[in-house]
Amino acid sequence: MSRFIGLIGYPVKHSISPYFQQAALDYYQLDIRYQAWETLPGELGETVSRLRHPQNLGANVTVPYKESVLPLLDEIDELASLIGAVNTIVKRDDSLLGFNTDAHGFIQALHERANFEPEGKQAIILGAGGAARAVSFALVQKKAGSLTIINRTLERAEALANSVRSYQASIGLETKTVVLPWPTVTTPVTFEHCHLVVNCTTIGMKHSPEEGKSPLRLEAIPSSALVYDLIYNPSLTPLLQLAQRAGANILGGLPMLVYQGAASFELWTYRKAPVDIMLNKADEVLERC
Repeated sequence: MSRFIGLIGYPVKHSISPYFQQAALDYYQLDIRYQAWETLPGELGETVSRLRHPQNLGANVTVPYKESVLPLLDEIDELASLIGAVNTIVKRDDSLLGFNTDAHGFIQALHERANFEPEGKQAIILGAGGAARAVSFALVQKKAGSLTIINRTLERAEALANSVRSYQASIGLETKTVVLPWPTVTTPVTFEHCHLVVNCTTIGMKHSPEEGKSPLRLEAIPSSALVYDLIYNPSLTPLLQLAQRAGANILGGLPMLVYQGAASFELWTYRKAPVDIMLNKADEVLERC
């Protein structure tokens, strides 16, 4: 009997995760199908409940459910609990366990694709959702010098900053964490001394209401920074195009997507992820999108 792994989110029709995950499953000749399970608001509980069926092994969770899925699970991994967001569900026996592999994928891409070491650096995070939470805690764990969180809803940014500060206090880290209102993204002085800008919003994502837009203007982007856009489709987002024009280094979201997916693959299958195969398939599919 075939078994199944799903991608839970809304929308997910544009996702390339099913392609590169299936390539990895096929590499090991596993009778497992990875499918996109587009889940409308209000249907999340029902979709997660179906994971308990015998044929299902687990799921990835993407926008907008990484935070709202937590109370539907039986156990939450320590890192996922700290971040407050789950992107991977694993069924073990009769229990649904929640994990977060976004933080791992983010840092691995930062190191391997951009040769960037966060320790002591000034970072600016655009957004305060599940991805931004993973990025923020990952940077704090890597001893970033400062973290500035800018989000369109100020209260969500403040809630994330407070969570980060509480974590820092508990383990004795000293990353300075501040919050700025969204209009400050138009002001060049906001980015004057930063080394890393991470876009964790969906602004500029293909098939989104803000397709073709950038969260930053050209004049706000410092030439000395690394601009890291977690969006992977298009591969060269409007933000990254502007960053190139500004002379900044850039990193797109595809490596993070694959690296976090590889970590999820290993949780589901107990096998080493064939990362090169996954990356090649992701590149191939994205070229056709």
